[in-house]
Amino acid sequence: VQLQASGGGLVQAGGSLRLSCAASGFRLGDYGIAWFRQAPGREREGVSYIRSGHSTSYADSVKGRFTVSRDNAKNTVYLQMNSLKPEDTAVYYCAAGRPVYSARFTSSMYGYWGQGTQVTVSS
Repeated sequence: VQLQASGGGLVQAGGSLRLSCAASGFRLGDYGIAWFRQAPGREREGVSYIRSGHSTSYADSVKGRFTVSRDNAKNTVYLQMNSLKPEDTAVYYCAAGRPVYSARFTSSMYGYWGQGTQVTVSS
């Protein structure tokens, strides 16, 4: 059972990146998937959430700029990040779980985690 996050990199402010979270050993479609991020010296924070259906939720800091989607046939969830800002710089993690909706951005609700991918946005 594994989650593999990829797609991070270095981009200038205003640019875009697409992160991928691929699952092996279980069906990603049976779980809610959250993206979290953690910047140096800061706590991990929830960024986006997609239910086992396709309804989505975003942190206010990324609303209108980030879009989460899933392709169950590929067992993969994506995070499209547009209009990136330097404050988006962090290690991004995907996580799979079955949280109650009110706890969707609570990291302890998730049992499966990807290894993290670094996103760096230069000004």
